[in-house]
Amino acid sequence: MPRLPAALAVLPLALAACIAHAAEAEFNLRIVNHRFEPSEIAIPANTRVKLIVDNQDPEPEEFDSHPLNREKVIPAKSKATIFIGPLSPGRYSFMGEFHADTAQGTVVVNP
Repeated sequence: MPRLPAALAVLPLALAACIAHAAEAEFNLRIVNHRFEPSEIAIPANTRVKLIVDNQDPEPEEFDSHPLNREKVIPAKSKATIFIGPLSPGRYSFMGEFHADTAQGTVVVNP
């Protein structure tokens, strides 16, 4: 059986390192008493991130954001993952459409 060049032997390790580096940063957001906590999340610019939204209320809520182009219903007592970005620096609002009077928030993208 032919031997592989040494460079090919390390290829799987290099690929694994690239995949680990490409993982998105995670940010946590809770829904409690029809409010997002925290109401403001700061994320880095030009980076894709993962929002883990934990709805701790006994009712469903919808994460809705026209500026972020995202809309997702989070069932009661459950979690959902929402990917956003990469984004330019600025402020991007979001709300809970089922309780828009109290469920308000902002993603602040820092340079």
